[in-house]
Amino acid sequence: MTDITRPTRVLITDLIGLAFDADGQPDPSEVRAYIEGIEGCVFHFGPATSAPKGAADPSQVEFYYCPNVSTREELLSLCAENAYDALIAAATFIPAECRFDLGGVRIGAGTGNMGSESWGGGNGLGGTAPLMNTPGINSRATAQMVWKAVMSVMPDLPFDTLHTRVSEGSFDTGRHLRDFPTSKVEGQKLAVIGYGNIGREVAKLGKAFNMDVSIFARPRHKEWIEAEGFTYAATIEEAAASASVISVHLGLGPMDAERGVPANTGLINADVLSAMLPGSVLINFDRGELVDAKVLEAALASGQIGRAIIDADVFVSEETGAVTGPMAPYLPLLEKHEDKLCLLPHAAADTDHPTRVAGAKQAVDQILSVIRERVAVNAVGDLPDGLAARSMTPAGVGTISLERFISIFETSGGDELKSLVSDLHTNLEQFGTLDLETARGLMLDLNRLRSLMNQLGLEGPIQN
Repeated sequence: MTDITRPTRVLITDLIGLAFDADGQPDPSEVRAYIEGIEGCVFHFGPATSAPKGAADPSQVEFYYCPNVSTREELLSLCAENAYDALIAAATFIPAECRFDLGGVRIGAGTGNMGSESWGGGNGLGGTAPLMNTPGINSRATAQMVWKAVMSVMPDLPFDTLHTRVSEGSFDTGRHLRDFPTSKVEGQKLAVIGYGNIGREVAKLGKAFNMDVSIFARPRHKEWIEAEGFTYAATIEEAAASASVISVHLGLGPMDAERGVPANTGLINADVLSAMLPGSVLINFDRGELVDAKVLEAALASGQIGRAIIDADVFVSEETGAVTGPMAPYLPLLEKHEDKLCLLPHAAADTDHPTRVAGAKQAVDQILSVIRERVAVNAVGDLPDGLAARSMTPAGVGTISLERFISIFETSGGDELKSLVSDLHTNLEQFGTLDLETARGLMLDLNRLRSLMNQLGLEGPIQN
């Protein structure tokens, strides 16, 4: 348990900044300044054993930045004898034996790498400390990377080839343009599997391109999905039917005791892929295990799937070179399908500097909330006794809490919203006798209302 005669120690195991300093090293200075700006908080480079010696103030919270420690052996040595009380991590896998009696935060949504027995492992079930995450903090970054993947293969206008030929003077619009037909994504179907923070952001981008967006989710989401202008699908096969693109955002789900694997393992199977249009695009920027790699191999061979882009963790042994992790089953597919397959090292959500910094700052706040206020923000799994719960996501991402909804109406934005709604009500009362000027005012107010709701983050479902 925590030694009350020393400061509370928080271990940070991953990069908290992807901008670079004068020496070309990742620079954590933004998060360091944030921590040092909070009363009673101290930032250290390196482990607790390297901290300056001297009188210890038990009321302080000390953050130890060790982003280059990642192997199981290194972590077990670093965390020996309960050296740290809390943890902030992103991608580093935390062994069960590493204890953090006050809790841990995973920067991002998935917590499968948070293996400490302090909170019962990656699902947060059991244990005596809270497991938390930062849902929504990287949702837009991930969704934008999904969309970059879509646009890299659809539409298929070869920009580099056309640029080269124009530069060389070998392209005549009148004679050669017909040799480069393309198609727009507008009107094509996008299947989004999952209505979480990332899935919803991907769907919104599809809608911006006027795609027909179909979302598979639990039935309780149907009303909100349809309210946002998407099509609700009761099954994954229904969502995938005649789709040109499928994007997966479900998470692994709880452990399936019978199979001994997470419940959603292999959920994207032969039935799902065969329901899509021939030559369609599969994007999995969630967890590699969600797609059955053998089924994907067959779909690539038949042409049912024209392109697949997979973003999954991959680990390479420094001693043997052996490759493990969710990416491993996809690597053999490259031999026959390299031109159809793009493999990424689970980088889409974690390589954006502002997102990484924002997530780290939020994680700091969450750790301090547990330590100082006994409130667990965005708890995953079980909530230990003696803690209150609260949720938080960036404005406009995910669900809206009643507390936040009420607080908006206490600001100037809320006053503007009430004024616009009142104007709309007045204009609608005259709907039966609309003239051009009234119609113009009504359309302006409708557009202003949509813009203001976006500005205030009032899009999407309210929490149950």
